[in-house]
Amino acid sequence: MAVKKFPVEYTHIMMFARSVGDENPIYHDEEYAKNTEVGGIIAPPTFTQASAQFDPDFFLRPKAGKPWLGSVKNPTGTPPKPKTEGEKKEGGGGGLHAEQHFEYHRPLRPGDVLSVTVKPGKKWEKEGKRSGKLKFSETISEYRDQKGELVVTARGVGVVTERVVEQK
Repeated sequence: MAVKKFPVEYTHIMMFARSVGDENPIYHDEEYAKNTEVGGIIAPPTFTQASAQFDPDFFLRPKAGKPWLGSVKNPTGTPPKPKTEGEKKEGGGGGLHAEQHFEYHRPLRPGDVLSVTVKPGKKWEKEGKRSGKLKFSETISEYRDQKGELVVTARGVGVVTERVVEQK
């Protein structure tokens, strides 16, 4: 993800909280929030995931005139690429999101403007009982505020299988 600027705005916080079904007034009620320990409106724990919508090249973001997830009858929304002769068949066509962790160094507040740096983390393998070899990889996203201070560290873990999945 290559987000140069991710503005944290009051309405973004409120709508994100609503979209995930979190009715905590600390995300939308200024009077309530100013009487809490944090002293004002803050963003929900997974809010930084919304930064993807500020990345024009985010692969899950719909683009006018182009197929995207959900726009076709296939599970991925885009037709599968045909295998060329001699191409090794591996896995089931991609990976899965296995874990997500967030470490907050301070609360996110309306008015913050974040930038994100993404870097690779650890890689490891495990042998699955039914799936064969499982290959895990970690991605670390560091969100910094307008002063360059680290605000949130997000760690995502993806997994792919080595087992061949027959396509019908």
